[in-house]
Amino acid sequence: MIKKMTLEEIGKLAGVSRSTVSRVVNRQPDVKAEVRERVMEVIRETGFVPNSAARSLATQRSGILGLVIPRSVATFFGDPYFARLTQGITQACNARGYMLSLFLFHSNNDEELLLPRLSQGSFLDGVIVQATRDDDPIIPQLMKAALPFLVVGRLNTMPEGVSFIDVDNVSGAYKAVEHLINLGHERIAHITGSLDNRASLDRLIGYKNALAAHNLPVDENLIVDGAFTEDGGYEATRDLLPHQPDAIFAASDIMAIGALRALKDAGLQVPNDVAVVGFDDLLSSYQTEFALTTIRQPILRFGVSAVEVISDIIENGNTPPRQKIYDTELIIRETCGARQ
Repeated sequence: MIKKMTLEEIGKLAGVSRSTVSRVVNRQPDVKAEVRERVMEVIRETGFVPNSAARSLATQRSGILGLVIPRSVATFFGDPYFARLTQGITQACNARGYMLSLFLFHSNNDEELLLPRLSQGSFLDGVIVQATRDDDPIIPQLMKAALPFLVVGRLNTMPEGVSFIDVDNVSGAYKAVEHLINLGHERIAHITGSLDNRASLDRLIGYKNALAAHNLPVDENLIVDGAFTEDGGYEATRDLLPHQPDAIFAASDIMAIGALRALKDAGLQVPNDVAVVGFDDLLSSYQTEFALTTIRQPILRFGVSAVEVISDIIENGNTPPRQKIYDTELIIRETCGARQ
């Protein structure tokens, strides 16, 4: 049986005081880097596990972060975006000594039952929320509860003073469409995500801006909602084909994969007949018959950054709000035809 270590014993082995060990364990900043590393080395060697109940009483913190994905479980596990985001958040939580509690909502009833417990519960130090629709009640409730939180993405109307991280979706979409225009395409269709979503609207704006900048008309027949699903991308492409697009920009890779499937079923060749560009650069980009040209957003970095920012808010408060917008990158592969 392994002897349970105490803070005093860890301090003796590391050559520091009990209070120094306590500050290291509780992630307090006022410890020299070399001292922190020496204490952490002893903790690793001894397998020391802090008493979480005692630590919570001493610091008034639980060491637990909440991750709220206001989508169904089926959507969460079916969309690689959420898996990549959660991977980054989990990695950063592990590095910083946080535990992660995941909240998935199936329905409005789930929100009504769980939101009061989420916003009023003292068991969470902070919450990371994936942004969805403007009328989602999560953000107002968290603001009312004065619980530290961070939004991944943005709403169409962001409440003043809310911290968020996001990518420049307008610029990313512009890059995708301009690339297709530079390749000679003129009838460029756009498969949008759900338009109650800020990212979808921003990508639609970027699409229209690129057409306007190159004196190409916006044909509303070439804009179809794909609901951020593979089947939605498939059905949207079927609806687009009678209007003879020569290229498709899909607002997510998962919809682009649906588009590729629909084009193949229609007997059309990619990119000879119709070029395709997606958005995200997820693993699925490599799992198609042709490697998918796409717009890369740093989703894994998003997850890591989310934990860094919410930790800062927990330690130092939300004034001023943290608002970070990351750039995107055009990744050229086979489906646009640029390499032929």
